[in-house]
Amino acid sequence: MKKKLFAVCTLLFSCTLLLAQEVQYEEYDLDNGLHVILHKDNSAPVVTTSVMYHVGGKDRTEGRTGFAHLFEHLLFEGTKNIEKGKWFEIVSSNGGTNNANTTQDRTYYYEVFPSNNLELGLWLESERMLHPVINQDGVDTQIEVVKEEKRLRYDNSPYGQLLPVLGENLFEKHPYKDPNIGYMKDLEAATLEDVKAYNEKYYVPNNAVLVIAGDIDIAKTKGLVQDYFGPIPKGADVSRNYLKETPITTERRVQFYDPNIQIPAAGLAYRTPGFKERDAYVLDMISTYLSDGPTSKLYKKMVDDQKQALQVGAFNIPQEDYSMYFVFALPVGETPLDTLISEMDEEIAKVRTVPISERDYQKLQNKFENQYVNSNSSVEGIASSLARNYMLYGDTELINKEIEIYRSVTRDEIMEVASKYLKPNQRVIIDYLPEEKPSN
Repeated sequence: MKKKLFAVCTLLFSCTLLLAQEVQYEEYDLDNGLHVILHKDNSAPVVTTSVMYHVGGKDRTEGRTGFAHLFEHLLFEGTKNIEKGKWFEIVSSNGGTNNANTTQDRTYYYEVFPSNNLELGLWLESERMLHPVINQDGVDTQIEVVKEEKRLRYDNSPYGQLLPVLGENLFEKHPYKDPNIGYMKDLEAATLEDVKAYNEKYYVPNNAVLVIAGDIDIAKTKGLVQDYFGPIPKGADVSRNYLKETPITTERRVQFYDPNIQIPAAGLAYRTPGFKERDAYVLDMISTYLSDGPTSKLYKKMVDDQKQALQVGAFNIPQEDYSMYFVFALPVGETPLDTLISEMDEEIAKVRTVPISERDYQKLQNKFENQYVNSNSSVEGIASSLARNYMLYGDTELINKEIEIYRSVTRDEIMEVASKYLKPNQRVIIDYLPEEKPSN
């Protein structure tokens, strides 16, 4: 009786918490195609102004990779009304913070200000969209910045080449085969006309969503949005028709040498569906089941119990057209990589053939409930979720209902999805090795 009462109380608490977490918003389109989402939260005097453009590393032509990431930097250079190098000074001197990030599928810019500086945030983003100054000096400056970032984060960082290695081995035709940051030879070969044409194609209102979240007055904000963004001309429609990949049907094994490491890594890489597909949600749950936390299956077995691995992880790397699923381990001492591969494969095979326990299933559900609540716990997080859900998933309301997808996943479905995508004949085995030292 006590157990039943506890379960009922837990359920009621969970429902009350999630109802309290429901995000209210209003969305509409301007005549130029800019989608606008407003979320009012007067609990603190702050406001986030953000713009997500539907352009990322995959949006390029052969020989011109890395443009979206370059623009992440370039569009802070200055505008018709903002002097070169003054952007961050304007933001910080008015009590704000800002940043930007780029993936293979989108670029996201945002500012967080005291709410009395809402208009400043709108002006900054409208300037970025309408009046960017793109000249040879700025392009040259930011290419050098990107080259230094590539050296720091990829070329000279231990295991920094893992993502590029995944991409080049899981894709042959799709632009995901190339790294988001691009190849330096492509950026160095780019002309000013190439860069300007890229801006005119992708950084237009009809390829963007504007999200304003925080301590705002809805009616006043709508007026400001119209004033600052309404006059921006609509761009040409952006069309995408990337080549489809041929399914992987035969296991391959590749080797990559990284001069920055001393400990090798063994990895199993699978090409999986884009993040909008229901199966992608199930794969999220499988990765959490396998390696999230010290009680997860791979960690407890290979790190704690058998002392074979220093580290082990399973990751569903989300992308719009195809995702990448990667399971990897670092060996303890002289543990052979083949042993790590065998042990990881054994746990993946169990997920494919036997339903996970009811206890593990409930733990998974609890983790995703917590993740859902935490993602909507700040205005900044809400702004990002609203932009992503509209732009990439085509459904803004996912911010309130995505948890229902995870709740509806069954134990049998977890087994079925693992069996569908995580088979040995559908993967690439990656031996990620220290660079061989030349013999004397």
